[in-house]
Amino acid sequence: MLFHEPLFLFLFFPVVLGLFLAVRRRAGGRAAVLLAASLFFYLWSEPLFVPVVLATCWIDYAVSKRVVPPGRHHRRWWLALGVAVNVGMLAYYKYAGFAVDNLDAILVRLGLRPWHLGVVALPIGVSFIVFEKITYLVDAFRGRSSPAPGFARYLLYVFLFPKLLAGPIIKYHELEVQLLAGGRVRGDDLAVGFQRFMLGVVKKTILADTLAGGADTAFALPAAQLGFADAWWGVLLFAFQIYIDFSAYSDMAIGLARIFGFRLNENFDRPYISCSVTEFWRRWHISLSSWIREYLYVPLGGNRVPPARRTLNLWVCFLASGLWHGAAWTFVAWGAYNGFFLVLERLFLLRVLDRMPRIAANAATFLVTVLGWTVFRAASAEQTGTFLSAMASPARLGLGAAWRTPPMAAAAVAAAAISFLPRVPGFDRAAGLVMASPGGRFAVELTVAVLFAFALAKTLADPFKPFLYFRF
Repeated sequence: MLFHEPLFLFLFFPVVLGLFLAVRRRAGGRAAVLLAASLFFYLWSEPLFVPVVLATCWIDYAVSKRVVPPGRHHRRWWLALGVAVNVGMLAYYKYAGFAVDNLDAILVRLGLRPWHLGVVALPIGVSFIVFEKITYLVDAFRGRSSPAPGFARYLLYVFLFPKLLAGPIIKYHELEVQLLAGGRVRGDDLAVGFQRFMLGVVKKTILADTLAGGADTAFALPAAQLGFADAWWGVLLFAFQIYIDFSAYSDMAIGLARIFGFRLNENFDRPYISCSVTEFWRRWHISLSSWIREYLYVPLGGNRVPPARRTLNLWVCFLASGLWHGAAWTFVAWGAYNGFFLVLERLFLLRVLDRMPRIAANAATFLVTVLGWTVFRAASAEQTGTFLSAMASPARLGLGAAWRTPPMAAAAVAAAAISFLPRVPGFDRAAGLVMASPGGRFAVELTVAVLFAFALAKTLADPFKPFLYFRF
């Protein structure tokens, strides 16, 4: 059930909001409405996976009682059990097929009989669900939060529908107080939340989905037809598409959560104005970056270990980040690529970038990021090589103009403006003055509302396109 499709907008959302507001004076009633709605929301998409999640949630809830208080006997073993159950669930659904396929290739070369595991369906949002479930156990173990006061409240944390399918990844301690309140609407939560939701729908349907057509066309070209212009145009469109698409989902999730009284952390902070890869990863998919830092990098030793060990830890974390995005060697290579530049920045490159003009450092970082997106988007190592070769061969100009339609070009210009206008000196101050002015704020809100109406019409006319991060 997509946030921007008619079933959600005109049936599910109004019914749930109406029931929620009808019991708004009782925390237990609000929590019950949200939990029932969230379970139905996920059952609609993944009916066979819900019982599995419920069973592992019960294990989490039981284990969390045994990892506190500090000094309790065997509490580390209980934590290890809880984490292993969740990692095992993720490994089976997301990586078992990948692992067996690679093992089968080796067995066939050795003349042995392959296993043939068969197809394992990847449930939507499984990576986000597992990471959040692990935070619940680790937070309880570390004393950062108490175990949930009841199983239903813990289920609400796991299944809360605005952030269920593609994040942001919310740590349990960040949401604990709000969960106890069952979602409490205050002041302008409804208005601000719906405005943020409308912005996300506009970005997704008008910009990201339009950019997707051009990127998909480029990456579908046969190697013999791929030229310099085709390759660069397609990769740039994908770079803007993945940013606009994923940030649009985050806008919708944050807006919907605000409507129901929950404040979720921001997931993006204008990543394409970054002046280093290190800065980019502080601004891109913030919830994943902070999760990896707190729950993987720090346990591995963080900055407390010798430099060589820190370098290894960085590589491990970004290889894990690549694998988190998908069970394919291209994602592993993308993680290694980002880890390589982070290590270089730790060694010397960050000092070089700091001495450069900000616009030059920004341009260099964006180039590194775009080349990384080439690896990320490619379907195979062979296609990655084909694209990188074409991007380095200006003599093979290509026929990109054949599919650069006006709507796609306009969407690309708008996406570039969203990405890079904050780099212009004085932009933040000018934007602040506009939003501080009643007339300016009204003009912005009216523009978003008009575009939202157009986006709704577009969703009725065009085929639905799922969010990119649903596959992760």
